[in-house]
Formats: sequence, C-alpha cells, structure tokens
Amino acid sequence: MRTNFVLIDFENVQPSALDALAQDHFKLMVFVGASQSKVPFETAAALQQLGERAEYVKISGNGSNALDFHIAYYIGKLAASDRTAFFHIVSKDTGFDPLVQHLKSQGILAGRVKDIGDIPLVKTSLAKTPTERNQATLTWLRQTKASKPRTVKTLSSSIGSLFRKQLTDEQIAAIVQWLANEGHLVVTGTKVAYAALGDA
Repeated sequence: MRTNFVLIDFENVQPSALDALAQDHFKLMVFVGASQSKVPFETAAALQQLGERAEYVKISGNGSNALDFHIAYYIGKLAASDRTAFFHIVSKDTGFDPLVQHLKSQGILAGRVKDIGDIPLVKTSLAKTPTERNQATLTWLRQTKASKPRTVKTLSSSIGSLFRKQLTDEQIAAIVQWLANEGHLVVTGTKVAYAALGDA
C-alpha cells in the first residue's frame, strides 16, 4: 500500500483520532508554531505510539503564513523522493487549497481535510455499519487507479487489510457481493473486472 503522509497544521487544528493512524502506511508530521510551547498529553502519547513514523516540526520564526510554507516545503521534499505517496494536509485553512490543486496538476496525490477522521482511509477504518463499510470500500476502489485486485481472493485480502483485519470472512464476502449487486464490479469465476469504475 502507498505511503500516506499526514501533515497537521497544529496552529489551526488539534486533531482527534490519532490512534487511527497506527498503521504502517501512515507517516505523521505535526507542524507546531514558533510561539506554541505546549502539546496536550493525549497528542504526545498518541504520537509516541507511532514511534519513528511520527515527528514534530517546530516552525522557525513567526509570520502569517510561516507554518503553511513549512508544510509546502516538506511536501515538495517528500514528493521528490516518493512520487507514489499521498499527502493529507490536516487544517481548516482554505489557503492550502491552491497548493493542493497545483500538486494534483503535477500528478502528486494530495488533499486537505479538517480532521484526521475525514481522511478517506481513516474513514474506512472507523466504518462500523455494513452500509459504511460498503461505501468506504467503494471509495477506496475508485481511488485505486491502476492496481485494482484482479481476483476475488486478492480483492478479499485487500478489503481485509483495508479494515485492519477486523472483519470476518462473511463480512468481506458481503461487501464483495454488494459491489457486484450494485454493478461496481463483475465477478466471473475467480476473476474480477471493474468496467463500471472506468477500468475494464
């Protein structure tokens, strides 16, 4: 699975659901303002659980957009070394949106959300009801452009990983059946095709 970098504008957002990032494909960077001298215990404890996959970046100097420029710099640096990564900016600041649009125009996967729980992969892991799981899986498939699973076995395994191996085989089979019933994919024997999702 691709690396998902989560870059938090800590001046703007004190996020919840940090524990949902406790998966190998997430890496977390918390950008702290120059004048911010304290981080809540809950945040520090959650980051500590992530070990080397989480870090703080203390901003150098003050300025209305100082933190924003730091985030933009790190995205550029990281994207240069991993073109397949996805960058999630966690901030209520709409000033990041032009940056996100530019990154997308350069073929770099990026998005801005107001809270960690709004990140599509996190929404998936927090989905509890069958309807939520079905929709989360469909969203994931739509975002998986070139490497969709081609067999029922691989698709089932991928769905299991998507939900952090918390689903039974029956629950996974029900999701696959729903996707087929709704016309999002076609199962022929052990093979899977995705014509309805623009990928025959």
